[in-house]
Amino acid sequence: MACNHDCSNCASKGGCDKKDFKVPANAKSNVKRVIAVMSGKGGVGKSLVTEQLAVAAAKRGLKTAILDADITGPSIPMAFGVNERAVGDADKNILPSRSACGIGIMSLNLLVENPEDPVAWRGPVIAGVVKQFWSDVAWGDVDIMFVDMPPGTGDVPLTVFQSLPITGAVIVTTPQDLVSMIVEKAARLADMMKIPVLGLVENMSAFKCPDCGKVHRIFGEGDAANLAAQHGIKSVASLPIDPSVAAAVDRGAIESVDVSALDPILDALVG
Repeated sequence: MACNHDCSNCASKGGCDKKDFKVPANAKSNVKRVIAVMSGKGGVGKSLVTEQLAVAAAKRGLKTAILDADITGPSIPMAFGVNERAVGDADKNILPSRSACGIGIMSLNLLVENPEDPVAWRGPVIAGVVKQFWSDVAWGDVDIMFVDMPPGTGDVPLTVFQSLPITGAVIVTTPQDLVSMIVEKAARLADMMKIPVLGLVENMSAFKCPDCGKVHRIFGEGDAANLAAQHGIKSVASLPIDPSVAAAVDRGAIESVDVSALDPILDALVG
């Protein structure tokens, strides 16, 4: 019978040899915390939240890294203005690229010859690359690593949870009617994998008119606080729709953005 990775309902009652899927870390890596930034669906700004969380951590003096596991949509390097291809060391390890503020980054776009080419790979190949980002990259000393997860709850997110020593997760959502389903799917996957959800970020919460100052709830009134309470998530943050943030990403200057709104989340991650 094929393994469905749900050991609690396994017919073998935990007696198989498939329970430990963890991939050994690179010999030159010492990563203290690994945080998965996830969502139950795409299009909620998960990569943007990952980038801002990393910037917030770096501003606190933490040695910070981003593992871009969103292989088919690797946008992290562009936001940080990192364009040079990654290089290796004498021991054939891959070295992470560095942002202007020293954040270590590994993404598929740092390895391919043409970043505009589509990644037309099947799931097992993509999952294998994610594992290599952990085992073949010499991350060095890292206080906190953020993993930009692919959207949804399929094969690659499952691979990340099983293969990497994830210490906690942050769920990203938006203030729409779909929000409860988004949070529910992500929270249930984390619970199934026994990963604590440490924070909930409601992205695109509102837009403040620069002319009149009026706040517009474009996607409706959010209910992040109540949803977090329902799932036992203690830390919540809201990020507005801000054209200046989008402009900063486009010019590779995400590290210049004010990320103080994410302080409650970061407190939960490093506390």
